[in-house]
Amino acid sequence: MSSHLVRPIVNGTATQVEVEARAPLSDLLRLKLGLTGTKVSCEAQICGACTVLVDGMPVSSCTYLGVDVDRREVTTIEGASDGEALGIVQQAFVDAGAIQCGYCTPGFVLAVTALLESIPAPTIEEAKHYLDGNICRCTGYEQILEAVLAAARSRKDSRE
Repeated sequence: MSSHLVRPIVNGTATQVEVEARAPLSDLLRLKLGLTGTKVSCEAQICGACTVLVDGMPVSSCTYLGVDVDRREVTTIEGASDGEALGIVQQAFVDAGAIQCGYCTPGFVLAVTALLESIPAPTIEEAKHYLDGNICRCTGYEQILEAVLAAARSRKDSRE
């Protein structure tokens, strides 16, 4: 297989890495850059555990090709906070108890982050629709939906 040099901006830092032509973004992040917060489960774009943001939009990193992030901005769960304290969405998940085993949490946090960028005050129905591609087998979805609403309120309060 051929490899390509890609130069994504990952969590605000310009990087360059060699990646195989057919390697998924999840491999680039986990194996090449050591960013293991991105989880991989289904490898078929079904569960949402591997969700990251590319140019602010949620993508399934298990099927999104690593070569396609050249000169694009990628945000992983490691970039969801400033490193000192949890980000607003992360804290809302903790406060709502939406983190039982935690395997799906990184994908949900990033999907919710993208949701709140496009719909700052979503309804429950809008949140359900937007998060339809993310699966949680532990918490049920009530706590996750509570976290979405709490994060929306916190973001609004922090901007006032």
